[in-house]
Amino acid sequence: MIDLSRRSAIGAGLAAAAAGLAGGAGAAGAPFFKRTKLPIGLQLYTLGGDLRADVDGMLGQVAKIGYRTVELAGYLGKTPKELRASFDKAGLKATSSHVQAEGNGAEPTLAQIDRVVADSKVMGVTHIVLPSVPMPAHVDAKARPGEDLAARFARVYGQLTAEDWKSVADLLNAKGQVLKAAGMTMGYHNHNAEFMPLAGTTPLEILLKNTDPKLVSFEMDVGWVVAAGGDPFALMRAHKGRFSQMHVKDVKATTKPNFAFQQDPTEVGSGIIPWPKLLPAAYAEGVRGFFVEQEPPFARPRIEAAKLCFDYLDKVVA
Repeated sequence: MIDLSRRSAIGAGLAAAAAGLAGGAGAAGAPFFKRTKLPIGLQLYTLGGDLRADVDGMLGQVAKIGYRTVELAGYLGKTPKELRASFDKAGLKATSSHVQAEGNGAEPTLAQIDRVVADSKVMGVTHIVLPSVPMPAHVDAKARPGEDLAARFARVYGQLTAEDWKSVADLLNAKGQVLKAAGMTMGYHNHNAEFMPLAGTTPLEILLKNTDPKLVSFEMDVGWVVAAGGDPFALMRAHKGRFSQMHVKDVKATTKPNFAFQQDPTEVGSGIIPWPKLLPAAYAEGVRGFFVEQEPPFARPRIEAAKLCFDYLDKVVA
């Protein structure tokens, strides 16, 4: 981890890490995604309310940009059958889906894993990702007056104990076993709170140590790793083979290391993350699912931001 007192060190640290790989896979002469024959995916969270307002229209624009795979972050008010029809119409494949551990809404959670499996088979999804942890009874998760969402998440996650995180690992193992039997896979997506010091380790290290590699993989959100002051290169090297998917997310140099769900986002290729080195490093460590994701606030319409990200990645030599 980069020393949090060195607020300007993120860019320098990443540049140094990338330089260590300069003679490796990053020296290839063809655009990365053409060379590896992997699709550039889009996490649909990027499109926000624009997508829910016009699902078919927006998915058509996503496909026109050049994206071929997408990752779900909810059902967008549609049934699995309706979503599959929308994806087929646009020429897109939904290969991955973020599913919460619990909830009271119409969409299934990991608590209804059989329904998750059934819905996924209709939509064509093969990989399920837990994007946030269930909150145990001892955690005060109620919103407080004047508290924004980032501050609330930081306060809530700060109440979780090492035992709580071990319970999350147990949950991932159990659901991973069910998904494996169904021909699917289980994953976990990080934010930056998983890098906070906890009982001599970090929440992410607890999850990595206590999950079965045969049942659980990880989706590295690079933007949140860097927002925590972390080094994505070192993280992959330290846990070889554990990361199967990646959120391709960039941040500005003004991003200050924190564990409080804060970053200064920007389009992929216009921030501080060295994609020409990181993409081949991730591929070498087993990452095969790459999904663009951008956090708000946006400097332009979300679909335009998604196009800028795609255009960069489509041409980047890595």
